[in-house]
Amino acid sequence: MTDFTMTTDAEGVATITWDVASKSMNVMSTEAFMTLSGLIDQALADGAVKGVIITSGKKDFAGGMDLNVIARMRAGGAGAIFDGVMQMHQVLRKIERAGMDPKTLKGGKPIVAALPGTALGIGLELPLACHRIIAADNPKARIGLPEIMVGIFPGAGGTTRLARKLGAMMAAPFLLEGKLSDPKAAKAAGLIDEVVAPEDLLKRAKEWVLSATDVDLVKPWDAKGYKMPGGAPYHPAGFMTFVGASAMVHGKTMGVYPAAKALLAAVYEGALVPFDIALKIEARHFTSVLMNPSSAAMIRSLFINKEALEKGANRPKVEDMAVRKLGVIGAGMMGAGIAYVAANAGIDVVLIDAAQEAADRGKAHSEAILDKGMKRGKVTAEKKAEVLGRITATTGYAALAGADLIVEAVFEDPKIKAEVTAKVEAVVGEGCIYATNTSTLPITGLAAASKRPEQFIGIHFFSPVDKMMLVEIIRGGKTGDAAVAKALDFVRQIRKTPIVVNDARFFYANRCIIPYINEGIRMVAEGVEPALVENAAKLVGMPLGPLQLVDETSIDLGVKIAKATKAAMGKDYPDEAVDHVLFWMADQGRLGKKSGAGFYAYSDKGERLGLWDGLGHKYPLDKMQPSLSDVQHRLLFAQVLEAVRALEEGVLTDIREGDVGAILGWGFAPWSGGPFSWLDMIGAARAVEICRGLTAQFGPRFHAPALLREMAETGQTFYGRFAGEKAAA
Repeated sequence: MTDFTMTTDAEGVATITWDVASKSMNVMSTEAFMTLSGLIDQALADGAVKGVIITSGKKDFAGGMDLNVIARMRAGGAGAIFDGVMQMHQVLRKIERAGMDPKTLKGGKPIVAALPGTALGIGLELPLACHRIIAADNPKARIGLPEIMVGIFPGAGGTTRLARKLGAMMAAPFLLEGKLSDPKAAKAAGLIDEVVAPEDLLKRAKEWVLSATDVDLVKPWDAKGYKMPGGAPYHPAGFMTFVGASAMVHGKTMGVYPAAKALLAAVYEGALVPFDIALKIEARHFTSVLMNPSSAAMIRSLFINKEALEKGANRPKVEDMAVRKLGVIGAGMMGAGIAYVAANAGIDVVLIDAAQEAADRGKAHSEAILDKGMKRGKVTAEKKAEVLGRITATTGYAALAGADLIVEAVFEDPKIKAEVTAKVEAVVGEGCIYATNTSTLPITGLAAASKRPEQFIGIHFFSPVDKMMLVEIIRGGKTGDAAVAKALDFVRQIRKTPIVVNDARFFYANRCIIPYINEGIRMVAEGVEPALVENAAKLVGMPLGPLQLVDETSIDLGVKIAKATKAAMGKDYPDEAVDHVLFWMADQGRLGKKSGAGFYAYSDKGERLGLWDGLGHKYPLDKMQPSLSDVQHRLLFAQVLEAVRALEEGVLTDIREGDVGAILGWGFAPWSGGPFSWLDMIGAARAVEICRGLTAQFGPRFHAPALLREMAETGQTFYGRFAGEKAAA
């Protein structure tokens, strides 16, 4: 069965239906594009056909281009990419001109896109080439061009068409931020033309086809006297628009995302020339972006590998373990967040705390999130009642009877966790899986309190739970496959991305992010300008500088972690220099954002005002400040060397999880594709060379692991050596 099929009714209206049999949502492939092209040719050549409706056989229109196809295009080189993109432009341009006389712009056949639901990427670029876009009134549908989020930009004419349709300023949120809208918002913004009741979608599309005139078919940019909304670059208003857009792009991307700069260049240069030349310019910039290692790494990590992990790439081969009833022990911010995401996903939840007031407060957290959603029009009163109805807040452990998964989220104290484990196991069935939510405590040690250690596992959520997409699943020394499968199935149910790691202190994410924070604090103690530390981090793509990050997570938490780590490591503890700063800050009562005082100063409303000037009095600035690249190398290698050590020690077993986990868990420079992708970009030999210099100047924490040195000697890459077929892009 082909992805596109066509039928023609008695009134001469042809309907082309997009329905990819092997997918739950339509995605475009090269072969499908050619099938569509052939059907358009057929419709335009058939005198009995008066016009065409392009729609979907599924509840949504399309999820975009199959990025596996784009990855294969990249393998063919720049020439193959450019030719493939220009071929798509030709097909879409054929739809746009629809057989009309090129001189008179008359005689064409009307082509309308009828969108039953979500239309993303090529799923919107194809409709933009049609003469009218009609969408069903489906509040859950999302319409937009999100390509920038995975390191590319709309390259099938979407960039050029949307900029010419809306003007650069109005198109910017959809192109540069990947903004998605529901149908009514999309119509209000000018992305689409009509919104109708779902049952009237095809009827209205047919009405439009049969009533359309020659004038209705001519796109503004093809009409004589077209002027770009908001002004072209050489127009005073347009000049200001493009200057502002350039500043905005650089401010948001810090110059490290090639797709954003290329997109802006395509819009700017395309606005100076006729439409067909603008499409060629767009294709050239798209080709250059796709050939950039950064874009390839982002596509691999943020789409291909992320999707594979979400589909259970590393799930043990056991029966379905979907969660029916969840018990959450501890109704603090973490437990309350876990209860919300589970109930929102349709799971019945028992939320337990020592006091009923605390349990009720935990449930109220869900209510507050839902109320915010109602104010934004994203949640209905019925949905709110439904979600809250799934959460039972109580102090009684007996309510856990029948639960098939427990997530314990009490204080990071082994004694308290052991007491809770015993209480839970006294009331749940033997088949119940027990998960502890912990960020630092080794799972194998905590499992000693369990009668069934093979059913004991770690599930590390990141805060805030409702927003953070990563969940780190930790396999203890005795954890069995059923527990791993249960945790993975639960994470899939709550629509988050899992990684599975083996047990070790700090697991994977925290063992990498703590050295990043510590390196920033070390530099402050050395007299490095704090603003240099923070800006160096942001200029290399980290979402937060290390000092801001420790303020956000709280300085007293850092003190607790430092004391616990020192107690565990004894004389091998490496972070005394960091503790001098951290403990001093805590002694000053500067505990971070929550206390309104940390490395940054804050207003009475909690707004961050700037770095605290008291740092300079305690730690005077050195007269010789390091270079930007030296600071960035310290911050990056503090993280990536821990990632390599985690792989070397068997904590990580899949580099895909290492890259995806780094980006989603702590925001490791998304443009790089993750620590292993970044090391592949610069090469192991160059990485070892940088490590030698850092080790000589700052000590053994920067010593290159044996694995990295071996790869440098043999010229290997991480994805070449460890990925194999399962992670190849």
